Amino acid sequence: MKLSAPSRRPLVSGLAALGVGALIAGGVVLPSNRLAAVSCTPGYSGYSGYSSFGCPSTPPAQQGYWEVASDGGVFTFAAPFYGSAAALPLNKPVVGMAVTPDNGGYWLVASDGGIFTYGDALFKGSTGGTPLNKPVVGMARTPSGAGYWLVASDGGVFTFGDAKFYGSAAVLPLNKPVVGMAATPSGKGYWLVAADGGIFTYGDAVYHGSTGMLKLNKPVVGMAPTPDGGGYWLVASDGGIFTEGDAGFHGSAASLLLAKPVVGMATTPDGDGYWLAASDGGIFTEGDAAFKGSGASLGLNKPVVGVAALG
Repeated sequence: MKLSAPSRRPLVSGLAALGVGALIAGGVVLPSNRLAAVSCTPGYSGYSGYSSFGCPSTPPAQQGYWEVASDGGVFTFAAPFYGSAAALPLNKPVVGMAVTPDNGGYWLVASDGGIFTYGDALFKGSTGGTPLNKPVVGMARTPSGAGYWLVASDGGVFTFGDAKFYGSAAVLPLNKPVVGMAATPSGKGYWLVAADGGIFTYGDAVYHGSTGMLKLNKPVVGMAPTPDGGGYWLVASDGGIFTEGDAGFHGSAASLLLAKPVVGMATTPDGDGYWLAASDGGIFTEGDAAFKGSGASLGLNKPVVGVAALG
């Protein structure tokens, strides 16, 4: 397990205007406000107070992301909009999302395990009508997109479609609740992560380390695997990043004074960068992750609970 401190930022100058996308809720598209942007210089890029740990001379292709709020509202930034649950009377709040393999759709999952499908995302089942011991806190899809796993805060795992069951932490005495999961590239295993950074591996998921024995400033809220499955990142609510295995450290928001806590992360396709999302919709970019906009300047009805990127 490697811990790295954020590097110093070089001084930059030059302002430009950058559009940040649109808020889309209940099928209505609302133009977003514009944010000031600091021009990209070698080794640095930043956008209106959002952090970055270096920027490429040419932004990587196929970058974009979605943010999802607890009312099912979906915010798109250089990514397609396929629909949202913002206009629906939800039984329980939405807690996360997953994107289909071809970026042609996405699933939203609620804390009762209810599943909402958009675009080419297929409905393969849910726990919406099943009494759960603990609420669902996250989901992951299979490589084919024909199935998905749901995970509850007690470590219980629920499988649908072609998702196979490889084990769960439901019978373990957990020190802290599970807060998320990630699938291996093969789809033949998965990792569960707890709020203390404890890692639980199942199937072909390899253990690369955890923060379970460390005293954290703030709880871990999510994780993301590297493209080859040889490592993973953990993110804490203060924006701290913890790297395990072959996951590279590209920066963090731990040294920033955050308006709202970080709630999740998503990685770039090549694994050389990542986005952090805060509950107010703020986006923090690290490595080769390009800033495409955020919901921070928009009047959100409910807090953002997750972020997902184009694959």
